[in-house]
Amino acid sequence: MSRQPLRGRPAHPAGPTVLTYTPNGKQLVTAGTNNVVRVYQTGSDDEPTNLDDCQENNTSIAATNEFFLTGSEDGTVCMYSLETYTYEKMLTRFTLPIRDIALSPDGKWAAVTSDELTVKVINIIDTFKVLYLRELPKPAKHLSFDPSGSYIAASRTDGIVYIYSLSTEEPELLRRVDGLIRSLEIESESSSRAVWHPDGRAFAAATATRDIQVVSSGDGERQRSFSGGHMGDITALAWSPNGALLVTAGSDRKLVVWDTRTQKTLSKYDFPGVINVAWHPTENIVSFVTSEGELFIYTNFLSTELASYLEKPLQPAPFIHDPLAETNGNGRRPLTNGDKEHAETHARRRGTPDSLDDILGPDLADDDDFVSDDDGAGYAAGVNGNGKRGNGHLDVIDGFANKRRATGQTWQPRLHPSFQPGSTPWRGNRKYLCLNLTGFVWTVDQDSHHTVTVEFYDRDYHRDFHFTDPYLYDKACLNDNGTLFSCPSANGNPAFVFYRPHETWTSRADWRTQLPAGEDVTSISLSDSYIVVTTSTDYVRVFTLYGTPFRVYRQKTSPTVTCTSWRDYVLTMGNGPVGGDGSNKLLYTIENIKRDEVCQSEDIVALTEGAHIKTVCFSDDGDPCIYDSTGVLLILQHWRSPGQARWVPVLDTKQLERLAGGKKEETYWPVAVAQEKFHCIILKGGDQYPYFPKPLLSEFDFRIPCSSSVTQTDPDNPSALEGPRLEETFVRNSLLCSLLEDLVTSTSASHSQRTELSRRELEVDKTLLQLLNVECREGEERGMKALEIVGLMRDRGGKMIEAAGKVAGRYGRNVLQDKIVELAEKRLMGVEEDE
Repeated sequence: MSRQPLRGRPAHPAGPTVLTYTPNGKQLVTAGTNNVVRVYQTGSDDEPTNLDDCQENNTSIAATNEFFLTGSEDGTVCMYSLETYTYEKMLTRFTLPIRDIALSPDGKWAAVTSDELTVKVINIIDTFKVLYLRELPKPAKHLSFDPSGSYIAASRTDGIVYIYSLSTEEPELLRRVDGLIRSLEIESESSSRAVWHPDGRAFAAATATRDIQVVSSGDGERQRSFSGGHMGDITALAWSPNGALLVTAGSDRKLVVWDTRTQKTLSKYDFPGVINVAWHPTENIVSFVTSEGELFIYTNFLSTELASYLEKPLQPAPFIHDPLAETNGNGRRPLTNGDKEHAETHARRRGTPDSLDDILGPDLADDDDFVSDDDGAGYAAGVNGNGKRGNGHLDVIDGFANKRRATGQTWQPRLHPSFQPGSTPWRGNRKYLCLNLTGFVWTVDQDSHHTVTVEFYDRDYHRDFHFTDPYLYDKACLNDNGTLFSCPSANGNPAFVFYRPHETWTSRADWRTQLPAGEDVTSISLSDSYIVVTTSTDYVRVFTLYGTPFRVYRQKTSPTVTCTSWRDYVLTMGNGPVGGDGSNKLLYTIENIKRDEVCQSEDIVALTEGAHIKTVCFSDDGDPCIYDSTGVLLILQHWRSPGQARWVPVLDTKQLERLAGGKKEETYWPVAVAQEKFHCIILKGGDQYPYFPKPLLSEFDFRIPCSSSVTQTDPDNPSALEGPRLEETFVRNSLLCSLLEDLVTSTSASHSQRTELSRRELEVDKTLLQLLNVECREGEERGMKALEIVGLMRDRGGKMIEAAGKVAGRYGRNVLQDKIVELAEKRLMGVEEDE
């Protein structure tokens, strides 16, 4: 690009030179190898203000609107006033040379690194308040705060970026990003700095291949990259204040401006030896310094065609799949009582007959000085368009102070977004479309298309397959019969559903069907009998396995959230009425598609305040289950009887023995509920979702949270916990027996199922007999509870009660034994009281 040559200003002797703008952009501060710091006034061609007698061999600089800091090779960090241009104090001192300084966005903390292995984060006002970034086996060459001041990125000399959190009392190492930057000598002019994007969700750094790679700060995954701009090592990079542009400098004498959104070069400039660069906070000015000590202040840096980039609002970081830009087809629709776009055009509300204003006349009504609000109580606040006093003087409703209000300050409820059970969000260019006990489906974004892989755990029964996906499928279901996919509408093409069976006896059995224009898929499910699709128009579309439309109806609860199915049963969820916490209640409906019967109609999903659903599924026995964000797995009991269903917790993962003592911090990604176990993926290191390589599955037995003592251990008295554990076993076996009993009585049960029910009833009585043994052993004072336990036995033949009498006799509980015999006689004669 042909531009008028720019003259450099001799700021410092040849050697390392640094610069920084003050946050308000009024001043530019430079430092170099000599003992002079220069302060330039933006927009002025006058000579800079020189601060003499500073430290020599300055290696770093940082500034606020009131002061600036310099770090030098003698190990000192000094503070100077920008109001009086005088030395104020020494902030800290190291034994080895300072390499970088970073100021927090609020200007209250300064992070300093040197050739030592510890980074100090020092309070500006009270320098005795110091935080330490430890676990650095090599010195950090660069430091940078994120825009919120909550995180620090430290670029080590061995090519690893460390991300620390400052949200706790002691800085916590969150993540190591390896393989991003190259190993550099600490005095090298090449840069390995992690530069945070202004939106705070990602940072960029120069790679060994002379590209600039963007990395998500949330999960450490690589996102978009800026490639092909430099033939030499990158020496400096900086985002524009709104994040729309990136400028980089290299040892190839090039200064390159990139478009953040497209990662394309917009312009190139020839400037040799640039080692540091800075954008002006508000104007079209870029300043940079060279290894020769020259300063360039480039006004009107961007041409007229490109200057509009700086006028844009804050732009998002360049993600491969931006979580903020993704939609799930379940957008929030305007509420009937919401804000009206043209409310100001409506006629003013008329007063009631003989209103006070009509009686007293306009003079008194308009007398603004009639009452003086001298104590700020708010009773003299102005009236609104309807002649009524507004609510601006009232406090914010509890629970919503941290939520962004809608336009016009109208309140809107918090909806549960739609989701696909078993799928994960994009992480880099990969995501899981489905994870269950059959296998898993994952996709890779190749920019122009996706590649989808389906893998099975049982490769003797199924063969893995892989295909190119030009339709960009974003949802999938997998079972032993086939694989179901769906894709969103895009570029004028409608959304559609695609089903591929695993085995067929015809040449082609897969099928594809399109949805009507303007309708998107919100969730899909696949059973042995039907395919279910919920859409953004709140339709529930049911197909047979080979594509015949079977039923279409509109879901009563909207917007839709998710669905799941098992054999002929379908469970759908949607948003219901607003609860006391301001969130919509989740409602579910279960129906038998084949018999066209509704088992449960718009019943409430039992969630605690603030919790949300992480998955919903049917167990291998066909009972609906949910796993929520609090780590509790619940199963639906009596769901085949209308109006009788209830959600029963069968496992609280926070009470697992592996988490006892707080030694482990982990969460669990739900996969399936089968064989009376919770199958999941263990997530560590603060991860929210599983990632690649393929994670291992773990399983936990059901354990109903009856009491905290069930999970505790007492090595001195192990028998003291036997009672609570047997009580939990009794409650759990009773629940499992009830679920199987519902199945047997509501369906054409097989002989094996009826035999299993008898076995489970016997297990319940055996548990009660063991619990009776514990109570008798504890002493005579437990007699009443012991007799109550006997009364809970289901056995009607008398064998278990007879055994209970023998247990009481063994411990010499004669009174209890007599009462057990009396209870057995009542049962035998059928005169037992039924309370």
